[in-house]
Amino acid sequence: MDLNEIKHPNELKDLSIEELKTLSEHIRSFLIEQLSVTGGHLGPNLGVVELTLALHQTFDSPKDKLIWDVGHQSYVHKILTGRTNAFSTLRKYKGLCGFPKRNESDHDIWETGHSSTSLSAAMGMAIARDIKKEDHSVVPIIGDGALTGGMALEALNHIGSEKKNVIVILNDNEMSIAPNVGALHNILGRLRSGNKYNWVKDEIEWVMKKIPAVGGRIATVAERVKDSMKYLVVPGMFFEELGFTYYGPVDGHDFEDLFKSINYAKKTEGPILIHAITKKGKGYKPAETDKVGTWHGVGPYKIESGEGLKKASNGPGWSKIVSDTLTKVAEKDEKVVAITPAMTVGSKLEDFKKKFPDRLFDVGIAEQHATTLAGGVATQGMKPFLSIYSTFLQRGFDQVVHDVCRQNLNVAFGIDRAGLVGADGETHQGVFDISFLRDLPNMTIMMPKDANECQHMVYTALEHSDGPIAVRYPRGNAKEAPSDESLKKVPIGTWEVIREGNDAVILTFGTMIDKALETADQLEKEDVSVKVVNARFIKPLDEQMLSEIANLNLPVLTLEEHALQGGFGSAVLEFFESHNIPFPFIKRMGIPDRFIEHGSVDELLEEIGLTTEQITQTLKEMVPSKEKRA
Repeated sequence: MDLNEIKHPNELKDLSIEELKTLSEHIRSFLIEQLSVTGGHLGPNLGVVELTLALHQTFDSPKDKLIWDVGHQSYVHKILTGRTNAFSTLRKYKGLCGFPKRNESDHDIWETGHSSTSLSAAMGMAIARDIKKEDHSVVPIIGDGALTGGMALEALNHIGSEKKNVIVILNDNEMSIAPNVGALHNILGRLRSGNKYNWVKDEIEWVMKKIPAVGGRIATVAERVKDSMKYLVVPGMFFEELGFTYYGPVDGHDFEDLFKSINYAKKTEGPILIHAITKKGKGYKPAETDKVGTWHGVGPYKIESGEGLKKASNGPGWSKIVSDTLTKVAEKDEKVVAITPAMTVGSKLEDFKKKFPDRLFDVGIAEQHATTLAGGVATQGMKPFLSIYSTFLQRGFDQVVHDVCRQNLNVAFGIDRAGLVGADGETHQGVFDISFLRDLPNMTIMMPKDANECQHMVYTALEHSDGPIAVRYPRGNAKEAPSDESLKKVPIGTWEVIREGNDAVILTFGTMIDKALETADQLEKEDVSVKVVNARFIKPLDEQMLSEIANLNLPVLTLEEHALQGGFGSAVLEFFESHNIPFPFIKRMGIPDRFIEHGSVDELLEEIGLTTEQITQTLKEMVPSKEKRA
């Protein structure tokens, strides 16, 4: 079957198992070849080929609701729902999204990019189905890594207590991005090695029913024996105790095993959990043998060797700078503790883990727990550094407010992927953290302009003893700059003038510094002198410098790769208002009030008007003509 000819999953209904096996091979070959050009989430999708085919053959999408948790593993689903010919545009500007997208297809009924949401969404859909008296299946597909998220456990508890007809598919490949951790992971490990519980359980129940019910006492004993037998068959009985009927473990690459379990589940009332064991990266040796998460999400690569086709970088990676500095400080200070919610690899903390295995805590996909854990560590005079992506810190917001800021605890936040991240799109753009952090009492926020300033900011965060402090840094590579050998503290709330000027002022920080300097260079050619300020502290502001700028009575432009609402520019406006400083001419440039989709960072910056050319034009319109200045 030509993949391009598949327009609807109904076309799979009459395929034999042998034909499905052949189709599986075609899909894997297509993914390996296509993603070698575009990049993308290769490992997760190679692991769910048979599982996705089995789901689409046995259920009727979109009537039946297939809900993909995280969405890293939805490429096969996209192929089977008529989007094969769009894969050349995968994760590119205006192209096919790397996650489920409701406006792409009726078969994408839930959008996701963060983990652990599918079960709550499924419960909501099941409630709506039952109220409307409709008849269809609700089928969330969640990975073992995502199952560690508190939200997933909350949903399991609710689904089990309400006894709703929901068929949960647990895609267990023993990995999230990197290998999973925690007690729940260990429970699943015991289940993987167990017998097929559902079939044995039925045999137990059949035998129990044969015991003569002579009075209530024997009937009660029979039930107790039956319940005790369950614990002999399946270690832990975790899901059964939550109210689910557990089927598994099932070979997630064996169609007969999958069909038998799915069809059995469809006939069973109440919540069901099918535990499918899959191999992440199946069919491509470099991805199959990956033990650290390298092949979870990849850029373009050579198919034959698996070697990445990386673009030459001009400087060290931001995450590596932060991790190396953290390690350097930890070598001299035993109070330093690193915490990460399943991002040891993404945040480049592998070296820290090797050197200080007792001081690195990977808590799994549990951002709320990670945040409060850091607070608890801080109460004991330690120095916790929570390394977390900006978009994932959103999930721990209440804990930042209630458990860290309110108690004014000395927690250092390393906010990775701050700003636009590109191909992962709107669920991963780190453009809201300033807005939701700067309104919190006791919080300090800073962002470096280059690698050297970054190492000093990490050191400053670890040495800070006056409440929570965050250092933001973007995805990708830092600008190369001479690095000081000795670490030093950056005075809190201080800015620096990196270019003098007499006709206008640009206030900016981080990723926008280079564009500000380029703008100043362009305008200098037109005899316009622009002062450029590295506003490296977003909170607190450098009030002394702001007052001095106000006295200059020059046009001021604020630049930020962040949402304008509640961002840095808003903070500057608030300063002038709160200090009763009349300021007639100030403009803000940043990210508009909408979610920014996927594409390269340069393409997205052009779309939202944050290019050097557009900044230059805006500033030219702000600066009085030469005659008026004279």
